Amino acid sequence: MKPWYETSFGNDYMLVYKHRDMEAARKEIERMIRLLGLRQGAKVLDIGCGMGRHSVALSDLGFAVTGVDLSDDLLEEARQHDANGEVEWIHGDMRELPFEDGSFDATVNLFTSFGYFARESDNIGVLRNIRRVLRPGGLCLIDFLNPTYVAEHLVPHSVREDEEEGVRIEEVRRIDGEWVKKEITITELDVKDGKDAKRQYVERVRLYELDWFREHFASSGLDLIGVYGNYDGIPYREADSNRLVMIGRAI
Repeated sequence: MKPWYETSFGNDYMLVYKHRDMEAARKEIERMIRLLGLRQGAKVLDIGCGMGRHSVALSDLGFAVTGVDLSDDLLEEARQHDANGEVEWIHGDMRELPFEDGSFDATVNLFTSFGYFARESDNIGVLRNIRRVLRPGGLCLIDFLNPTYVAEHLVPHSVREDEEEGVRIEEVRRIDGEWVKKEITITELDVKDGKDAKRQYVERVRLYELDWFREHFASSGLDLIGVYGNYDGIPYREADSNRLVMIGRAI
């Protein structure tokens, strides 16, 4: 049986998350760049680039951008957003980034595209690969969830209908030990020709605390130089920050 991240990031993923638009991505990137302080023309790697919204926004701001993702479906969608072919789109696994050492000035890893793997060593391996592809002094940004906030604000169940797409999307969320899990059921509202009316997926992410990142940034050769509660640069507070945004520098 394939791991969840090899089956969930396909065409239905784009359906579930189609509310994430390009304009919002541009605003997020503008704030993110202020946190990183990158020079114009810097080489940036978007790890887990998905549908490419943030990669394209980075490119539009004058950066040399590469987007890497494991999903061919999402990469194809990303290419559609990149009408002028400004971004280099690469199929690859974040545990074994297919780039030479020191290839980039910065890396970004956005919207909780971290903590996917059951083996602890694999998640640590992502950090080590980030350090490997960064030049000395290069910067990385990881935008992760705040486990405390998730535990206190988790919505156990939600249902919505998308009349345009003709589907009902049901999401069931729970915390299971060290994981937050989401079960997604997509139901066709107008089934014809005997097609299967339902498709089901699972997403799960490790609930890593800031102390975990402190330890493994250091062991991976990354100096944790900034910790924020969002892209506006507000200091991270475990009790109430809705995100855990970390900036590291390659030692």
